Amino acid sequence: MTLRARPTRTGRVGVRAPSRVWLILPAGLSLLAGLDAALLLAGLAAPVDDTQLASRHGVLMTLGFLGTLIALERAVALRAPWGYAAPALLGAGGLALIIGLPAHVGAVLLADGGVALVAVYAMLQQRQHDDSTAVELLAAVAATGAAILWIRLPVAELLLWLVAFVVLTIAAERVELARLHLPPSAGRLLLAAGVLLVLAAIVSLAQPDAGNCAAGLILLVLTALLAVHDVARRTIRLPGLPRLSAAALLCGYVWLAVAAGVLLYAGTPTTTAQYDTAVHGVFLGFGMSMVIAHAPVILPAVIRRPMPYRPMQWAPLVVLQVSLVVRILGANLLGLQHFWKLGAALGVIALLLLPITVVASLIPTRTARVRTARTPAGKAST
Repeated sequence: MTLRARPTRTGRVGVRAPSRVWLILPAGLSLLAGLDAALLLAGLAAPVDDTQLASRHGVLMTLGFLGTLIALERAVALRAPWGYAAPALLGAGGLALIIGLPAHVGAVLLADGGVALVAVYAMLQQRQHDDSTAVELLAAVAATGAAILWIRLPVAELLLWLVAFVVLTIAAERVELARLHLPPSAGRLLLAAGVLLVLAAIVSLAQPDAGNCAAGLILLVLTALLAVHDVARRTIRLPGLPRLSAAALLCGYVWLAVAAGVLLYAGTPTTTAQYDTAVHGVFLGFGMSMVIAHAPVILPAVIRRPMPYRPMQWAPLVVLQVSLVVRILGANLLGLQHFWKLGAALGVIALLLLPITVVASLIPTRTARVRTARTPAGKAST
């Protein structure tokens, strides 16, 4: 059956589902390139031996991969064709970096994508008038600032801008989902924390120690607020997908707290171990754990195809957590340097397992096909 675009609430026709799938591909390529770069940075054999690619690892993973996916999901929520400019531009920026165009070309495309994402959130904020959307808007501003700053500064000096983008986007989503379990002031507190985190990022450009210490404190408070009130503390007792998502969420909070503690203690990370723990605690431990938690819910809405729970969906989460324990605790804390490469390799395997398990979960099983065949035509889901 051919998928047809559904009319929006305003009567206009949205972007067709197959077009959305094409917009996911640049994100996937950014992920693969970022993982190749991760192997190179760890001193391991990689399919593509390109030092230029290694220097673009952080931007590819945060803006090229996560940024494109986040922008695509928000464009679907907006239900306006122009909203797809955000994931298209962010994806194009990632592709420009992958094929070896000058870094500033990719940075400009990523910045344009960030501006488009800000516009998407601004329109959603006009519709919804809630604090969570305002926080996501602030996160998009941080992403845009990171892309612009990257034209002149290395990733290490604009780290908090990327942290603000990832953490605030996810935190806003969690507050929205846990609205019934949070105090009425939770949205305003999140917005205040978001403003303070972006201000800490600005301060870090001139006073790195002060900015990083402040960010560490803000992130610790934010993590405590989210972890205490998140529904994951209850859904962890349920079987199947709720337990998988809850486990991923709770693991993410643990690693975000670890990274925040490093920033609070060290200010500007002065050792490789401190920097590695702060960076990968946020982006791998928190960010990717949250991607694993939300993928079974968000992806079907984007591609309009069901993704049933399969036990194999635990594989990326389990391998990811093992990789972080080996890397952060074994190598960075205990000084077992040979564990660092092992942790990096396991992290790459975990992220490769994610799209593999997603695609495998989308393939109907024989039982599902039989159930669909037995469903009366009038009751088929659309």
